[in-house]
Amino acid sequence: MKKKTLYLSMCGLAAVLLLVAASIGSDSTKADKEETVKHDYIGAKKCRICHKDVHASWKETSHAKAWSLLKPEEQKKTECVACHSTGTTAKGVLLEGVQCEACHGAGSDYRKKSIMEDRGLSIKNGLVIPDSTVCVGCHNDKSPTFKGFDYAKYRANEKGIHVMLEQTKEADRDQE
Repeated sequence: MKKKTLYLSMCGLAAVLLLVAASIGSDSTKADKEETVKHDYIGAKKCRICHKDVHASWKETSHAKAWSLLKPEEQKKTECVACHSTGTTAKGVLLEGVQCEACHGAGSDYRKKSIMEDRGLSIKNGLVIPDSTVCVGCHNDKSPTFKGFDYAKYRANEKGIHVMLEQTKEADRDQE
């Protein structure tokens, strides 16, 4: 009888351990899936709907004109396309030039007004607050036209980026 009780206890313990292990494994798999959420690009025309002033300012920048700076043969080179375009939409449309999402992240999941009104929620849904690491992804010595890059100087030049929203200026002042 004692052997049977011990055997049943061991089987029960093994079953509990298997259930715990399985739940831990499924939690880490769930976390991995959450970390690799793919946000889709929507394009500057969609951003313009809410950000008219910023969009108009961006249209005058070198970023907006980046695609047109490439020669036709360069527009076929992966290494040129990577920095002179933003990416492709879910429908496979190439977004020419360095559009909003090249710096701020693909906007499909943060584009709604209800999300954009909450900075934390926007970031959780893919919004990137650009800093120098975003810029040096392209402004680096791998570029054949690289002549150095001074982030602070470049950021202060609205002709290089775009006019800043008042909230952005306030956030920048808070970080100083």
